[in-house]
Amino acid sequence: MSEVDVIDVGRDAMWVVLKVAGPIMFLGLISGLIIALFQALTTIQEMTLTFVPKIIVIFIAIVVLLPFMINTVTIFADSLFDRITAL
Repeated sequence: MSEVDVIDVGRDAMWVVLKVAGPIMFLGLISGLIIALFQALTTIQEMTLTFVPKIIVIFIAIVVLLPFMINTVTIFADSLFDRITAL
């Protein structure tokens, strides 16, 4: 396995991580911004108000996006296994 192959595997792994975790993190960010804006407008400074809705949004996102996440990881694993057997 050459250096170029190692860099390709690393780059593909980073893309898989971004594709799998990116949508969930984005939804958590958007929900956090909306909650922070609501807190700033109403001057409600309740600490649990920030965590509970974000946890619910992230949980729902994981349930909805789980088939896409599993498909992405299995495609990456299959390509990685094909590269290993090609050695």
